[in-house]
Parts: sequence; C-alpha cells; structure tokens
Amino acid sequence: MKIAVIGAGAMGGSLAEGLLSGTLFAPADICVANPHTGKLAPLAARGARTTTDNRTAVVGADYVVIVVKPWLVEGVIAELKPVLDYSRQTVINMAAAIPSAQLLAWLERDGATPMFFQAIPNIAIAQRASMTFVATPNADQAHTDQVMDIFADLGKAMLVDEHLLSAGTAMAGCGIAYAMRYVRAASEGGVELGFKADEAKEIALQTMAGAVALLQATGCHPEAEIDRVTTPGGLTIRGLNAMEQAGFSNAVIQGLVCGKHK
Repeated sequence: MKIAVIGAGAMGGSLAEGLLSGTLFAPADICVANPHTGKLAPLAARGARTTTDNRTAVVGADYVVIVVKPWLVEGVIAELKPVLDYSRQTVINMAAAIPSAQLLAWLERDGATPMFFQAIPNIAIAQRASMTFVATPNADQAHTDQVMDIFADLGKAMLVDEHLLSAGTAMAGCGIAYAMRYVRAASEGGVELGFKADEAKEIALQTMAGAVALLQATGCHPEAEIDRVTTPGGLTIRGLNAMEQAGFSNAVIQGLVCGKHK
C-alpha cells in the first residue's frame, strides 16, 4: 500500500511525519512532493521518497492526498488529473473550505471521477494524535473503511456529513491552538504563583493530560468530574467562579463559533 502526499507545508509535513511513525505504510511507500527541497530533506532522512514533481509522486500510489493552500488546489488538480488512475487511486483532499462538488468538478475527466474523500485533521497528526474528520460524497464502504483506518492510525477519526467539516475545523483544527493558549495562560499563572516557567508549563501539560485521561476512561460529563474536586467553600469553586466572571466559557464558545467557516 502506497501513499503520495502533495505538499509539505505545516499540515502536509505533519501528515508525512505521522505516516512515517505509523504502522500502515513503510517509509519507502510514502512519497512527498513539494516545490522546495528544504522541507523535504528531513522526511527523506527518515526514509520517505521525495520529489519536487507532483506527477512523479502519484505514480503507483494507492492514495493521493492533496495538502496545499486552498487557492492552489485547482491548479494542483489540473496538473495531476492527466496522470491519475481513477480505476485504482483514491484522492483525499485536506485543504479546508472547498466543497466536494467543486473538487469533483475539477477532477472530472471524460465523465469519470475518482473515489474521493475530504479529511480535516489537526497538526497533532505529526504525533499520531490528531482528531480528524472525514467525509465522502461517493466512496463505497470498503474504501471508506480503508481511509478511516489510515486516519485512525494517526489519532482518532470521525466519519461525518460534509456540512460538519467546518465545525470540525473549529473544534479540532482551530481548537488545538485554543488548548495551547490555555496551557500558555496556565503557565503564566504558575509563574505568578512562584514556579519557574518550564516547571509551570510541565504542571499545566500534565494536568491537562490527566483531565483528558479521566474523561476518556470514565466517559463522564466534564461537570461530573468537576463536582468531584469542588468542595463547599473550597479553592476550586472559587477559582471556577472567578473564571466564569471573566467570561471563560463564553470566550471558548465564541472562539469556536468564530473559527467555523461560514
């Protein structure tokens, strides 16, 4: 099984890194194309095949993943379309905010289109810890299962209706930055409380990891776990109330809403 990644920018490079650390593709079966060789060198050092020619990259690939800026997608498809084998190659688009109908129109060749997917991960895909949303307008169950397996090997994957992809971008694509902003704020608070900066960051990270582990293990609603650590008149409830007075929950909700493509 072979995969071609078209684009080695922040997301394309992260995808390639995750694939190289994953269990489904041998390094030699991963080909990454990018117009500039600087971003390809670290991937080549890990065993991936690299090229500056997009057409070369897709030859022999079972999966072709387009990971370029949205305004470049049409040109990349026009370049690849003559050499794609629609009878055996699956195309996956990871550029956000382009409807499948438009992408399939660009891919249409002699009345045919390839098996096609939209995938929206986040940059934690480099560490095989992404939350990835997948949608397809035309794939059968067997191909869908295969694509879901690829992204499940790179974190967690959720098959959704296409209209939810923009919401997924807000919650996980943008959301990972929001989570990092919380870590930064908590670290700064830790410094004010007397810890060194690196110590404060380590405390914030481990505390967040613990919260995630608890919620995943128990399946509880967050408020149920919050209730376990809030005692009447205690410090935790005082801190939570202070955060709410400053608009914490509303700020998170509004940030997610603003992050959704209109």
